Amino acid sequence: MQDLKLVDLKSHDCHILMQQLLPVAIRGILPKSVRQTITRLCAFFSSICSKVIDHLKLDELQAEIVIILCQLEIFFPLSFFDIMVHLLVHLVR
Repeated sequence: MQDLKLVDLKSHDCHILMQQLLPVAIRGILPKSVRQTITRLCAFFSSICSKVIDHLKLDELQAEIVIILCQLEIFFPLSFFDIMVHLLVHLVR
């Protein structure tokens, strides 16, 4: 608790944090524009991790993640963006 870090999380725990708990946790903390962008990112992950994906929505999801990443580049420093962040563009395909 001194470092305020989450450790020893399994991949499922990270999925739950990202898709369900993070949008609730940032609700009253961040400015509205940043909060909406992060919530859209969480919704994107929820969409691509669902059991059934509508193949007609894949192009829409592809366009959505490009917009989300552009908005994140506005809010976060460039040092945040490494190759792993930009791999999100390729997840839909």
